[in-house]
Amino acid sequence: MDGAVVSREAVDEARAALREIFPETPLQLNEHLSSRYGADIWLKREDLSPVRSYKIRGAFNFFRKAMAAGAGDQTFVCASAGNHAQGFAFVCRHFRVPGVVFMPVTTPQQKIDKTRMFGGEFITIRLVGDIFDQCYAAAHAHVEKIGGLMVPPFDHPDIIEGQASVAAEILQQLPEGTRPDLVIVPVGGGGLASGVTAYLGDVVPDEGFVLVEPLGAPSLRRSLEEGRPVRLAKVDNFVDGAAVARIGDLNFEALKHFRPDQVLLAPENAICVTISEMLNIEGLVLEPAGALSITALDMLGEERLRGKTVVAVVTGGNFDFERLPDVKERAMRYAGLKKYFILRLAQRPGALRDFLNLLGPEDDIARFEYLKKSARNFGSILIGIETKKPENFRGLLERFEAADIGYQDITDNEILANLII
Repeated sequence: MDGAVVSREAVDEARAALREIFPETPLQLNEHLSSRYGADIWLKREDLSPVRSYKIRGAFNFFRKAMAAGAGDQTFVCASAGNHAQGFAFVCRHFRVPGVVFMPVTTPQQKIDKTRMFGGEFITIRLVGDIFDQCYAAAHAHVEKIGGLMVPPFDHPDIIEGQASVAAEILQQLPEGTRPDLVIVPVGGGGLASGVTAYLGDVVPDEGFVLVEPLGAPSLRRSLEEGRPVRLAKVDNFVDGAAVARIGDLNFEALKHFRPDQVLLAPENAICVTISEMLNIEGLVLEPAGALSITALDMLGEERLRGKTVVAVVTGGNFDFERLPDVKERAMRYAGLKKYFILRLAQRPGALRDFLNLLGPEDDIARFEYLKKSARNFGSILIGIETKKPENFRGLLERFEAADIGYQDITDNEILANLII
């Protein structure tokens, strides 16, 4: 355990202090996942905190220490469009201190309303800028102007110490005499991973940690490859709770001893499969970042997991159900159950009927759109097809070719898919 990051005594103190505002989140043995992988899969349910994420821990610890140091007459400030803002707001109300939350103008109204609900009269929300960087700059300028206190989302010792309380609870909650063989921790800015790996470092060897990032935001993986913190030029914001362009400085120092291949990169569409499956089978509502550690189980596979005790940290459940159609769509495409084609069909009576006769008994048309007439005798059609088993598409494509139907599979063509799907 790196004492420069957290001390066990300080984390235990933070864990005890947290009981002022909520009981420990449960560590649950999940029968569905355990059966699938032949292992004991324990889920640390941070989605069951008062703000449905672990972020409240670091925020509370930061405020607790700041108040003890005499900062009670200051205004606290944060920049966030998500879980950090909600944890910040909750803690402002608990300590009855004023707080200002800066959010981008593009923040969904649901997140604004939830932050306001948690903070009540103690919170002021300011919508500034179209992107987070503009919002973050405005928050820092406000802190300078009023002499306020900035509460960072992950790159601060007190934040890391608060997040490490997750690990302290895990050790306490596992059955007596049980120690995890693998601990799976999602990574965004690195506050949670820094705290958990440091606290458990005396119990779990480095090889026992699996860190997981979204494929579209691999800030830790790239930084480990370069040997220094790297700012990503482009980030896919789909996994908004973990889509961070640059790992925190303190967080990188705490994690730099891990090998790059210990950081799994979970495809965004695979995360959608996890969200859909856990909702349908377990009734578990997960946000994309909250699904990272469960997605990592499938990436590790049964061979590596069988017979092991595995703890997967479920980081949050703030899921906007307006996103559900998109999640379902992406999940089906990733699972090979839905494809999009551009077809070249003859312009003659009966051509469409002939095409429909090629579909199998488990194939359904989910989208049909005439695009244009590409030649006098032929036209282009966009068609989306759903099926029950991925292998059904193999037979369908064979029938397309036997019937001499020209087609282009655009399912994984990101440019075309974004333009016309």
